[in-house]
Amino acid sequence: MDSVGDALIRIKNAYLVGKQSVSVKYSKLILNLMKLLQKEGYLEATSHKDREIIVTLKYNERKPALTDIKRVSKPSLRVYKGAAELPSVLNGLGLAVISTPKGLMTEKEARKSKVGGEVLALVW
Repeated sequence: MDSVGDALIRIKNAYLVGKQSVSVKYSKLILNLMKLLQKEGYLEATSHKDREIIVTLKYNERKPALTDIKRVSKPSLRVYKGAAELPSVLNGLGLAVISTPKGLMTEKEARKSKVGGEVLALVW
């Protein structure tokens, strides 16, 4: 079972139907991913209770802040890239979420730190 993919699809589907918030399963990786998306301006707020994370979605004049999200590395096919090979999303308008030895970060932060890792998702 792909918990990261499940969380990303739940958020994407909630944006498509216009929900204000959505709950996803708790894990440290998913919590850090949601906090990263919140820091980058795609989510309004995140909080966790017991074994679930409550994500408040962000809208700009009734339009979703997040247009689309694509899972790159899957449990059946892991995708790893070096610091020089990290993908650029829509010429810098989107972001790629990279799982590095230093934690989750965007592709821009990973390039600056000169560290590669697993490409989890593309967000725009």
